[in-house]
Amino acid sequence: MGHPVGNSSGEKNRTKERKRRTVIIGTVEQYPTEDLAQAAVNGLRMWVNEDRNPQREQSILLGDLVDHFIETELSAKASWRSQATKIIYAEFLKRWIRPNWGTTNIRDVRTVGVENWLRQLRRVDGDPLANATKAKIRNLMSLLFNHAIRYEWLDQGKNPITFVRQSAQRKTTPEVLEAGEIQSLLSQLESPFRLMVLLDVTSGLRRCELLALKWSDIDFIEMKVNITRSIYHRVVVNRRGLTRSLKSGDCWNMRN
Repeated sequence: MGHPVGNSSGEKNRTKERKRRTVIIGTVEQYPTEDLAQAAVNGLRMWVNEDRNPQREQSILLGDLVDHFIETELSAKASWRSQATKIIYAEFLKRWIRPNWGTTNIRDVRTVGVENWLRQLRRVDGDPLANATKAKIRNLMSLLFNHAIRYEWLDQGKNPITFVRQSAQRKTTPEVLEAGEIQSLLSQLESPFRLMVLLDVTSGLRRCELLALKWSDIDFIEMKVNITRSIYHRVVVNRRGLTRSLKSGDCWNMRN
């Protein structure tokens, strides 16, 4: 005679022993917005489930991949990326990539589909998005899929962005002002805007670098200006890498 159908005493005991577990994600200071907090939660969920689901059967939405990337690569603990890079990546993910690809399975993203999507991207005013910006979006998407490969959610060599063609070349040549036009412009400006424009046209500083300058950055004895920081979305960050022809921490000689 077979055993009666139902839970054994052992199964009942195991059920009683189950406890609801909670994890503290972080503080309000760490995640000041709902978007950042939700990204942290989704990133944790992927960490919990990553060992449970077989790689080939696991369905991962690109939005979840974005959340995991933000949690692991753009958090305060990710010291290998500059704060400026984190801000730019987060903005691109929120504005361009998540709204268009968030509900797509990462295995359903195709090279030609991404190319066509990049071609039709527009600015708020309706003009085509600059090639340089499209190239940055393309490179960030490639970084996302490399992130998935690194965590073995995709096979090696399965990055669909590898063969996406996107030029970074300018569509039009920037208009360069003549010396007389610059003098005319300066004559119409008042302080501090006159000084800002004068510094910009003579040094080639980016706007984010120009707005972050302090009097302490100027060495009047050596006639040099130290370029050490930038402003991105009202956040002052230290610069890393090249700033046009200048390196972070290098100087612009005012005698030149």
